[in-house]
Amino acid sequence: MGQLLYIQASPRGDRSYSVSAAHAFIDAYRSAHPDDMVTTLDVFERDLPPFDGFMLQAKYTVLHGASPTGEERAAWDQVTAIVDEFKAADRYLIATGMWNFSIPYRLKQYLDIIVQPGLTFTYSAERGYQGMVTGKPLALICARGGEYPPGTPGAALDFQRPYLETVLRFIGFEGIRTVVIEPTLMGGQEAAERARSSALARAAELGAEI
Repeated sequence: MGQLLYIQASPRGDRSYSVSAAHAFIDAYRSAHPDDMVTTLDVFERDLPPFDGFMLQAKYTVLHGASPTGEERAAWDQVTAIVDEFKAADRYLIATGMWNFSIPYRLKQYLDIIVQPGLTFTYSAERGYQGMVTGKPLALICARGGEYPPGTPGAALDFQRPYLETVLRFIGFEGIRTVVIEPTLMGGQEAAERARSSALARAAELGAEI
């Protein structure tokens, strides 16, 4: 039995375009993998620790090749527990909207917790940075109110999809499958419904394939 970890990054629930597409993905996934477990991690519901103080000091202790002790160790154990939960999955789905051209702050907080030296990436002078979360498929659903197609002036304002794909590749993911839902606002309701319909169909295809 495998596990799909669904990271939900919208507080809008069923009103969310990204969540709607994620549900289509999961329905198809469950049909294709009836014995697998689907775990939902809602970053707006999860009690995530702030990444500061002893937690930040512990990270720099690790970056300098030492082991955290005392209060740093206790803070780093919180990070390790969240990373272990993340790495325990076999497949991943992340669904998010665009906030101010980027990602919701709670998703950024979660990523700041799990992207850690010795846990999800390593570094050496010989090989540079190497991701540690490898050999696992990941699907990404990105909804946005405007349109940001590659090769257009709007693409320069897209700090959502490029950032997510970059940071996920950094920790080892390859072949990221991305569904984009746009525009959900600027083109009016008719355009938004066309975007939703297309995204639901594509998400369902990915759910059956991944």
